[in-house]
Amino acid sequence: MKVLIIGGGASGMMAALSARKEGAEVCILERQARVGRKLLATGNGRCNLSNTKLTMKNYHGQNAVFAQTALQAFDTQKTLAFFQSLGLITTVEPSGKVYPLSDQAGSVVDVLRLALEEMGVGIRTSFEVTALKRGKKGGFQVLSKEETLHADAVIICCGGMAGGKLGGTQSGYDLLKSQGHTITKLFPALVQVKTDTTFVKALKGVRADGSVLVERNGKILAENAGEIQFTDFGISGPTVFEISRIISTGKAPLTVHLNLLRHLSHEEVVSLLQSRKKAMPHQSMENFLTGILHNRLGRTLLRYAGFGFTEPISSLRPSDIKRIAHAIQDFSLSVVGTMGFDAAQVTAGGIRTEEFNPHTMESLLMPGLFAAGEVLDIDGDCGGYNLQWAWASGYLAGKAAARKVPASPKKNKK
Repeated sequence: MKVLIIGGGASGMMAALSARKEGAEVCILERQARVGRKLLATGNGRCNLSNTKLTMKNYHGQNAVFAQTALQAFDTQKTLAFFQSLGLITTVEPSGKVYPLSDQAGSVVDVLRLALEEMGVGIRTSFEVTALKRGKKGGFQVLSKEETLHADAVIICCGGMAGGKLGGTQSGYDLLKSQGHTITKLFPALVQVKTDTTFVKALKGVRADGSVLVERNGKILAENAGEIQFTDFGISGPTVFEISRIISTGKAPLTVHLNLLRHLSHEEVVSLLQSRKKAMPHQSMENFLTGILHNRLGRTLLRYAGFGFTEPISSLRPSDIKRIAHAIQDFSLSVVGTMGFDAAQVTAGGIRTEEFNPHTMESLLMPGLFAAGEVLDIDGDCGGYNLQWAWASGYLAGKAAARKVPASPKKNKK
């Protein structure tokens, strides 16, 4: 008799170690060829595994306060201590983001994999669960096309729809719905934003420091600042990811306003451009913003402001200077939407949290059934918050699930 964990991602591996520490026999069922595949891609391959500046404002969902119990029970300091006990050395950036000192996500996956091995946790890869049923004599039947496994408790840790090429799936939602649970509407989050491409198409690959403001009918919905990456379909980068949830879940019409000289006031930008005009009166307009902004970005903003490249800079009037300054500090793009789930780092929405006990992650509809991580309607901002939720919810789920089964001796590998 055992705890079966469906999904070998961050929450699944944590749930397995937590349950095994409590004495339960544990097996992870992973549909891919290896555990932790999606984890390897997090943080651009660096694995931003937590954040020391975490607050509940960093979490979202129809009932985001649900996450508070788990995040307090297994907080950032306990997460760091846990990984230190596994042999992982971490480093904390000024932003609060926690990374492995190696700067390699593989280091995180490897220490978890070794811990699973040492603790005697079973792992079945390439095992796709097709159905979940209540056992005739209690417990659960977990079915694949080839066989049926039996368990005293089951933890669903399948993740969400995001990152389909790395393992994103709908299977966790389907399994929980089969047991009476309900699901909110799903949206891609932490994802690239699609805009009108009239001006951005020429900027593909350009990176710039700036601020991003999301607005609808004159009302500011979100804003952020930092690195902005331009693509042939819109804008991307960590700064954009952090405000993408508002766009993904928001109603049209939406507009993003980019300030590409955010550290200067409008008057300072006007003064800078006036000085520029005096310093290079014989140059053509195509060189007017050279040295101030990336060349392609500068020329695009001049086109956006309505100027050509061949006129002499000396021909600029005071009103022209102000128009260019405004274009630099309010480069406005109509929002088309966001990229889909395959491009997203996390899913917004999921199984309704009011159907679970926040202290144990156990289903209130089906005793012995648990869920953790992204499959639930909790998602965090960019910056390690989603992985912290995975660790914390997995920890509680594993610990509670282990109490549903008779203890068995740990099988430490020698």
